[in-house]
Amino acid sequence: MKDFLDRAAKAYYDGNPIISDEEFDALSSAFSYESVGASDGEYPHLFPMYSLQKVFEGESSPDYFSFHDFIVTPKLDGAAVALVYEQGIFVRGLTRGNGKKGRNITYLLRHLVPNIIYTQETIQITGEVVAPKTIPNARNYASGALNLKSIDEFLTRDLTFIAYDVQSKVTDSFVEDMRLLTEFDTILDSDWDLFPHDGKVFRIDSNSVFEELGYTAHHPRGAFALKRKAEGVVTKLLDVKWNVGKSGVVAPVAILEPVVVGEATVSKATLHNIRFIEEMDLEIGCLVEVIRSGEIIPKIVRKVK
Repeated sequence: MKDFLDRAAKAYYDGNPIISDEEFDALSSAFSYESVGASDGEYPHLFPMYSLQKVFEGESSPDYFSFHDFIVTPKLDGAAVALVYEQGIFVRGLTRGNGKKGRNITYLLRHLVPNIIYTQETIQITGEVVAPKTIPNARNYASGALNLKSIDEFLTRDLTFIAYDVQSKVTDSFVEDMRLLTEFDTILDSDWDLFPHDGKVFRIDSNSVFEELGYTAHHPRGAFALKRKAEGVVTKLLDVKWNVGKSGVVAPVAILEPVVVGEATVSKATLHNIRFIEEMDLEIGCLVEVIRSGEIIPKIVRKVK
């Protein structure tokens, strides 16, 4: 996993990401990985950029959504960024990074977002840089553009910034706050079918209730992402390798005929233990259905008869 994350980090800084920022963060946290590479040019976010709790179709949403008005918006699938304006002047643009600080890409974003807006406050506007879904691997196309060194090349990219939040809050309504961003395309302006989606976002409209509900270490309690359960892809089990983990536990890994699942090419998947293999009745050469569990970790869900 360290070798894979080293490659993912290098690809990210070279401008050709092989996984999304969110996937990289999740894997880095799960495997206690410390990325090496370009750390200079990183700045703390004015406000943390939390990820969203995921609820899959068929699962129950948090109970408190039954008691408060909420808004439903598309969950765009691109690259999240944060913009800082001081007295109406665009002063800094950061990638999401780890949610606490991000890489400075002001030199690129000043060619994509308004440089002057009508406000006298210091505010952070967060949103998604997206590319049309007609472009193959549109999410990677958008994410990769934010790593370009050449402004001229960046200007050739077909990109749009769509705002989905603003802080500090001006009113007690998320909807009203977004409507004040008249210089921007916002998530409320359209269903944005031109761009790829990866679910829907449910957010409580009252800003005071949203803040009262608070936050976990990773996400706000006043919002969640509703996502479809991953659809499996069928491929062939070519081999099984046995790896020794840091704790000394020996675990089997499936070697698969490479297959594209979502926007990632999958060639390996964990098999957990020998009981998992026996219960699945797996054998070399059989066909298996593979998903990316949580859209991140490759997982075999069944043997295809």
